[in-house]
Amino acid sequence: MAANQGERTRRRLTTEERREQLLAVGARLFSESPYDDVWIERVAEIAGVSRGLLYHYFPTKRDFFAAVVERESGRMLRMTAAVPGVPVREQLAAGLDTFLEYVEAHAHGFRAFHRADAAGDQAVRKVYQRSLAAQERQILAALAAAPEFGAGFAARPDTTLAVRGWLAFVTAVCLEWLRGSELSRDEVRDLCARALLGVLGA
Repeated sequence: MAANQGERTRRRLTTEERREQLLAVGARLFSESPYDDVWIERVAEIAGVSRGLLYHYFPTKRDFFAAVVERESGRMLRMTAAVPGVPVREQLAAGLDTFLEYVEAHAHGFRAFHRADAAGDQAVRKVYQRSLAAQERQILAALAAAPEFGAGFAARPDTTLAVRGWLAFVTAVCLEWLRGSELSRDEVRDLCARALLGVLGA
């Protein structure tokens, strides 16, 4: 009797909650295996839904993977947003701490985000590239708002190229760190901070 009552009172997930659940499962599976080795049936099984329901939310596997990439990109952008007017040196360490904490706590999602570039699907790769471009714009906006750099510095072509190269560097460092590097999070943070300040000539 109690079990039946529990079934009756169990709250159904809203559309957004269900979508978030499916994306979380996808982030884990795509981080563990190459794109072609992840089966939609497995996603549905883990989430406890029918394959038809999953396809109701995401018409194709490509759409599903693209949504996973966009979800992880959005999370990273929100967590590392800069504070206008604060010197870059003061907020760089704090921003990297937040970012590396995210990477460590959400390693599956981080790997899934960066596997997108090797997915082989041009539409998915475009989502990945848009996500990287958003990160680049966020950093350049922070430099433009920083008192020691300013809008002129941030608009220079060499600054844009330096930031783009630094993002690739941070990605490579983090992926290697997740594989079991002996460096602590603080050491990885300092390494990445020195690299950015170095390329900016700060």
